[in-house]
Amino acid sequence: MWNNKKKAFTLSYDDGVTQDIRFVELLNRYGLKATFNLNSGIQSKANFWTRFDVTICRMNMDGLKELYAGHEIAVHSLTHPDLTKFDEETIYNELYRDKVNLESFFDTKINGMAYPYGTHDEKVRAMVKKAGLRYARTVHSTNAFDIPSDLLQLPATCHHNAENLMDLAEHFINAEPDPPQLFYIWGHSYEFDFDQSWERIEEFFRRISGRKDIFYGTNTEVLEPFFEKN
Repeated sequence: MWNNKKKAFTLSYDDGVTQDIRFVELLNRYGLKATFNLNSGIQSKANFWTRFDVTICRMNMDGLKELYAGHEIAVHSLTHPDLTKFDEETIYNELYRDKVNLESFFDTKINGMAYPYGTHDEKVRAMVKKAGLRYARTVHSTNAFDIPSDLLQLPATCHHNAENLMDLAEHFINAEPDPPQLFYIWGHSYEFDFDQSWERIEEFFRRISGRKDIFYGTNTEVLEPFFEKN
């Protein structure tokens, strides 16, 4: 399975915002890996907004290859629309052009994506497959560690601000599973500023990291064994 381990841990974060700088530093400190879902058509400091008195600013592309080194880059669509509102040609353009742009800039193969706003339907999923993407993350949480049966409707175990996050961590740490289990976290790094929860996520990382029986990987690294089944 995962280097002969039956437990895996991964994270998925959206939008390529400035808070990712601090977040990546935490990930690297604790030996964790994440997948970052970017919108290449609007990946610019000119694209910013304010919420809860927090400025949320996408980063310019320059420097992102170095920032995200060791992690995975994935599609989040070209301009972050609700894909369900568009025709197939437009959906495909949003996904495929983002994939091509990211592959060119980061010099890497792009395997997956996160749905903007979490919205998707059969038409959108068909365009995900046509664009050559192998998995697509939703915003649904299972509060479980089961391997997803449909990688184009990929749920997470939970969002990072889930009240039971630490309980889930303890359950996962103590589990001796058969079949394999996956602990999958998603979110946006700017939410740590909203909630003033940087210390909480670091405590979570401290608990979950450094375990000899857990494989720490990007989304592709933990899902690749299941690609051929989907």
